[in-house]
Amino acid sequence: MPWVRVVIVNYNSGPLLAAAVAGLARQTDPDFEAVIVDNASTDGSAEAVVLPDCRFRLLRAGNNLGFAAGSNLGASGARTAWLAMLNPDAVPDPEWLANLRRATARHPEAAAFGSTQVDAHYPGTLDGAGDNYSIYGIAWRGGTGAPAESIRQDFRVFSACAAAALYRRDTFEEAGGFSEPFFCYLEDVDLGFRLNLRGHHAIQVPDARVAHIGSASSGGKASTFAFYHALRNAVYVCVRCVPFPLVFLSMPLLVVWQFWVGLRTNSLAARISALRDGLSRVAPLLRERRVIQSERRLSLWQVASLLVWRPRHVTTHAIVPLSPRQE
Repeated sequence: MPWVRVVIVNYNSGPLLAAAVAGLARQTDPDFEAVIVDNASTDGSAEAVVLPDCRFRLLRAGNNLGFAAGSNLGASGARTAWLAMLNPDAVPDPEWLANLRRATARHPEAAAFGSTQVDAHYPGTLDGAGDNYSIYGIAWRGGTGAPAESIRQDFRVFSACAAAALYRRDTFEEAGGFSEPFFCYLEDVDLGFRLNLRGHHAIQVPDARVAHIGSASSGGKASTFAFYHALRNAVYVCVRCVPFPLVFLSMPLLVVWQFWVGLRTNSLAARISALRDGLSRVAPLLRERRVIQSERRLSLWQVASLLVWRPRHVTTHAIVPLSPRQE
């Protein structure tokens, strides 16, 4: 039995999918299996990809399930101890899996591990080093635009970015995997929040590297699709995961922040639309919230200590490591 199953969810990724698969085939740790879930791509990327050997298989979803449901489908039935998620626009370094595996030995207490994502166009620059979450209901990949060499040591993060992440399979399954109504964007932050509430840790691994383009299947990071889903899903995370009474601070701050940014950037109408659509699902979100909060193992103070409170850290997309004792 391989130690890890790698799941790649593809949707119209073009030649990027073949590059990601080739990068996976070059791993110095060959002890893995890989499932490529194709979400009914129409660009021929699924037909064009060559599966290097019997460790790889292609699973056709039949329709576009999104990243969350597609990842859950790719993970279903796995018997490996670990699950790795890899975006089709992320090409792993040859030592990616080997370095993640070494990190699991260094941090046996951790349930998730994040990779260092370097900008595929500017390899000396970070695309992100772990996800942060703020009291303002805003999440971000830490360190975007910073020098890639600024990350040198393992550190605890709020959540691992699922563009290239490793999860303990039993913990992933016990938490219910990714929440499928998210479709895509922030489903990894939501999972990371739920893992934190259950008392689990996520560790960022500097030498587990991938070259990441980002949002290649959704039109780019600045696309209307990406913007809408990220903000709508920010409402989902806040309502589901932020404990009482912090949620009564976080939710108004999220709305006020979006109105303030919308007025400054002439994007208020789009922000209102995403917020409205997020809040329109409040009834099922509250039902999900009751289950999530019933599984919480941390005190209110412990949860508050995991959140970023300084506005400057949010606006600068800072890397905000968590103390190992924040649990």
